[in-house]
Amino acid sequence: MYDRIKGFRDFYPEEMGARRQVIDTVEAAAHCYGFREVGTPALEPAAMYADKSGEEILEELYAFEDRGGRQVALTPELTPTVARMFVARGQELAKPVKWVSTRPFWRYEEPQQGRFREFYQTNVDIFGSADPAADAEILAVAADALTDLGLTAGDFVFRVSHRNILGGLLETFEADVDTQAAVRAVDKRAKVEADEYFALLESAGLTDAQAAEFDGLLEIPEDRLDELTAFAGTERVAEAVENLQAVLDATADFGVREYCTLSLTTARGLDYYTGVVFECFDSTGDVSRSVFGGGRYDDLIEGFGGQPTPAVGVAPGHATLSLLCQRAGVWPAEELATDYYVLQVGETREVAARVARDLRGRGHVVESDIAGRSFGAQLEYADSVNAETVVIVGERDLENGEVTVKDMESGDQTTAPVDAFPGEHDRPTYDDFA
Repeated sequence: MYDRIKGFRDFYPEEMGARRQVIDTVEAAAHCYGFREVGTPALEPAAMYADKSGEEILEELYAFEDRGGRQVALTPELTPTVARMFVARGQELAKPVKWVSTRPFWRYEEPQQGRFREFYQTNVDIFGSADPAADAEILAVAADALTDLGLTAGDFVFRVSHRNILGGLLETFEADVDTQAAVRAVDKRAKVEADEYFALLESAGLTDAQAAEFDGLLEIPEDRLDELTAFAGTERVAEAVENLQAVLDATADFGVREYCTLSLTTARGLDYYTGVVFECFDSTGDVSRSVFGGGRYDDLIEGFGGQPTPAVGVAPGHATLSLLCQRAGVWPAEELATDYYVLQVGETREVAARVARDLRGRGHVVESDIAGRSFGAQLEYADSVNAETVVIVGERDLENGEVTVKDMESGDQTTAPVDAFPGEHDRPTYDDFA
């Protein structure tokens, strides 16, 4: 007997059915905005991650040497991969490029609530537009996906920020500040104790007083954003504030402004983010960690050897999304669903198979006996797979030119002419023949 590997999961049919409904709903929201599906490899050159984040990042990945002597890694995220793909064909692609993909990823980290070593995400990305409407559309896709799942404004919130506001404010202090380290500290603000947070800011180069002042600036509400522009007195902060406000205004036009709130303490830890960033949180706080996030990464394509290309995206993670849906009571029922079970009694396989084929031809889920079971065993099995209707094809019924149609919920049954079943009915049930 073998045990499952730590950090990896099995999904049995009941749970997988619920997950499939959620995946289909999220992808459908993206397809409605014109996002096209792409497929991507599980392995990439390890250097693709080490060159951007340092060799130490490989300790957090499933990285190894393959039989050809190549250093490779199981992909820990999709953004570098789609950036590579865009660069390969960027000149021939009509802009903006809008891609969506659902697939697994791998990171060698300690499993915890909503985090596994193998995890699944749906990635939604736009390449080739710097317009605030592109950022707003990404937020709209995410909001539509969540509301299509049954969530409401009382269930989730998008905390929206801008990386250039953070970086621009840090530049105003008379100190040698490691901006990336300071931004990472902001990203950890809600996850660590206050003393540790301020220690991280100080280790990034701020003094005690500067760290306190900087943190205070992050609490400024949306209607006072102009105070940040006045404080910094730089074009970088002024442009970032203007861009952030333009994105928030655009979300109103997309009909999703009610889900967005200003949160300058939202930083996103990855270094490649350049503009507006956001994270989705459970409004009730029951799911304590970020459900998912996204943002703008305008420099990444150029970093992969392409022409300067603006880009923005979001990546709902399925594990944390399931926590939010379960908390809100909208996670799909984890149960099997079968439209019809065609039950055979005696030597009736030819007719039973024809009935099953006709029902499947109408797009229904249909099972029939493939194990030579008795009448009772077949009926018990039909009940176990939650068959809605059982069509009994028995020798005696066929002698009378009939089949029996049984409603499994009520237990009621009636007969129908075999030649008229399913006939003109798209979804024939007991009520059609009673």
